[in-house]
Amino acid sequence: MTNESSNDEMSFLDHLEVLRWHLIRSISAILIAAIGAFIFKAFVFDTVIFGPKRADFITYRLLCKMSDFFSELLPSLFPNGAICIGQDLPDLVNLTMAGQFSAHILTAIVAGIIIAFPYLIWEVWRFIAPGLKASERKYARGFVLATSFLFMCGVCFGYFVISPLSINFFLNYQVSDAVLNNPTLSTYISLVTTVALACGAVFELPVAVFFLTRAGVLSPKVLRAFRRHAIVSALVLSAVITPPDIFSQILVTIPILILYEISIWISGMVTKNAIES
Repeated sequence: MTNESSNDEMSFLDHLEVLRWHLIRSISAILIAAIGAFIFKAFVFDTVIFGPKRADFITYRLLCKMSDFFSELLPSLFPNGAICIGQDLPDLVNLTMAGQFSAHILTAIVAGIIIAFPYLIWEVWRFIAPGLKASERKYARGFVLATSFLFMCGVCFGYFVISPLSINFFLNYQVSDAVLNNPTLSTYISLVTTVALACGAVFELPVAVFFLTRAGVLSPKVLRAFRRHAIVSALVLSAVITPPDIFSQILVTIPILILYEISIWISGMVTKNAIES
């Protein structure tokens, strides 16, 4: 009994040791990427972070072109310049002594997480793969590639679509002419980084559904039953984070619903393969 207990304890300690090295390598990857982002601050801030605040940002230019097109096609629904936004945003201010340095550190860390994400997922896969059966490894083939691709798509969607729409809405919104919008650097960076990371996480829905279906928690039947709830949730979310116009809300809602339908299909494939095997 004593020997068995000792072996079990050693096995558990070995497991913790393996986990520790996976965490060390993951944190090291984030730090290396963050240091790179910290060094190249001109590109990170002037080109990337402050991109959605410039009038010539690609999203604003596309929206202005779409505005002209829809104004000619449906003038009653889209008056001239209705969705041509982002052309007159106020300047940012810094109110604290170390505000800009703190913003630099925070932005570098977030950039490090995003850049190193594929490697982080690879480390996660290396940790869990030895504990999976051969059949489970087969089902999870392409886990690193699919997870990284979906996360990057989500980050890009948050950065190029939701961030500019949210920034334009909040920086131009006023409860009264007596109140002047004076946005700070920290709140602006917090919005951009939070939206990008949140969208990256939301786009992992198909991956989460895959594993939850494999675990027996979800099924295509359950997902189809909650389809109406998903549509309403997507519409509410788009109404909250976008300007109050139909086009912007549709622009945000469509990708979320597409992800949900893909998740139903993935759940169906997993269930079918499980029955056949």
